[in-house]
Amino acid sequence: MGGQLARMTTHISLGSATGGATAAIDLAELLATRLLVQGNSGSGKSHLLRRLLEESAEWVQQVIIDPEGDFVSLADEFGHMVVDAADYNDLEIAGIAARVREHRVSVVLNLEGLEVDAQLRCAGTFLNRLFDAPREQWTPALVVVDEAQLFAPAAAGEVGEEARRVALAAMTNLMCRGRKRGLAGVIATQRLAKLAKNVAAEASNFLMGRTFLDIDMIRAADLLGMERRQAEQIRDLERGQFLALGPALSRRPLLMRIGAVRTGSRGAAPMLSPLPARTGEDARALLFDALDDVVAAPPPSPPRAAPVALDDLFRRPARVEGVAADPAPPPVAEEEVDGIVDAVLGEIVADEDAASRSSTILYGDFTVRCRMRGLASAPLPLQAFARALTLARLGISERDDPALAPALAMAERLPDDLLGVFMLIAQAAKHGAACPSNEEIARIYGTQSIGRVRRLLSYMEAQGFIVAREDFRKRRSITVPELGWTTGAEGAAGEPELGAASA
Repeated sequence: MGGQLARMTTHISLGSATGGATAAIDLAELLATRLLVQGNSGSGKSHLLRRLLEESAEWVQQVIIDPEGDFVSLADEFGHMVVDAADYNDLEIAGIAARVREHRVSVVLNLEGLEVDAQLRCAGTFLNRLFDAPREQWTPALVVVDEAQLFAPAAAGEVGEEARRVALAAMTNLMCRGRKRGLAGVIATQRLAKLAKNVAAEASNFLMGRTFLDIDMIRAADLLGMERRQAEQIRDLERGQFLALGPALSRRPLLMRIGAVRTGSRGAAPMLSPLPARTGEDARALLFDALDDVVAAPPPSPPRAAPVALDDLFRRPARVEGVAADPAPPPVAEEEVDGIVDAVLGEIVADEDAASRSSTILYGDFTVRCRMRGLASAPLPLQAFARALTLARLGISERDDPALAPALAMAERLPDDLLGVFMLIAQAAKHGAACPSNEEIARIYGTQSIGRVRRLLSYMEAQGFIVAREDFRKRRSITVPELGWTTGAEGAAGEPELGAASA
């Protein structure tokens, strides 16, 4: 698909421009430059997204993050798979996202029915897993995020900080670094002022619809390269009219009207209709008669369809296209599990993006990678995974380096977050290597504060785990007195000092 798009100019129609000419967007250019759509409620923003999705459905894989369930109707006309997020947990959502990239299935992630915090966590998990796909799966895909200000807010609001951080990081990855991975972000927002600037700034194409607030008009005019005094015309746009600018749209601001669509939205505004004719007594009876019965027996909730199993979810497109579903992989032998765990941990450690993520977030990635290698369930619980990941980052394996077993036993008495720091020191002390620097310790602990490193070392020394000393040249060495191990002097190129324990 990527080669096909590269060899041909794929212009798709969005509607009509001033003078009756066709208003088109170059899909191949869009995949390389991303798109920002802005418009107040009622400006036709969702209609524009639907037109873009319908016209490009045959050309490129599509992934739609849909907070209100407005785009699920695409499934009936174009075969998109609808994923009702409320039916799955975080690990299953990550697994679905992995299969989306692997099998190139167009999907609508329907977040309707989730609380706002859950919507942010779910969208963040899904987008992060799309982003983390292996290189051989970096095929072109349009990733459309409606109401993007919810997932990339300019400032902390009423949502939980953890959920906001996860969603914002995922949106930043999508817009800033997704192009190399084939992910072309198309984000739509009602309020530019509420959208994180670093996310909005990565788009090179803009479609600006009607907006009334001065702060949003000024930001829209700045993005379109218009003078501030020209911003007023954005307020005068009609429903369905947008000002377009960008390499995939037009080199100069172009007024266009979006064309018709084939599918409908559940979010369409209700039409005006006359009230039913009834007398005052009829209205009173409808509201108050038999009220006790209603309170005693509230109407049942509408039945909800049973969730689709993950395996069935991605066998369906194969049946539709006439391709046999992949056979179930053979069970993994017990003696192979440790090797798989070590390999997966090695992949996570080698991923530069994983260095800044918490073990809780990486655990979902670990579980998915293990399943992709044939393990039916995660071979490690979360706490054991966090410990194994910390040791893997130090290049330590409890099975392959039994000489460090006494230090690992000691570390059990320390807080979990000090495991990496203590084992970094203990490993150097066991082998008589140079004492780790403050910068090395800070990197392992995940801080940039040297003052905090000093406090950590002081705490471990006060608890009797280590003893630090400096020579006359201010070179530090550290002893683990309980084990009789001592590091070399800091900066001594790994040569042990006199009296240091040998390996």
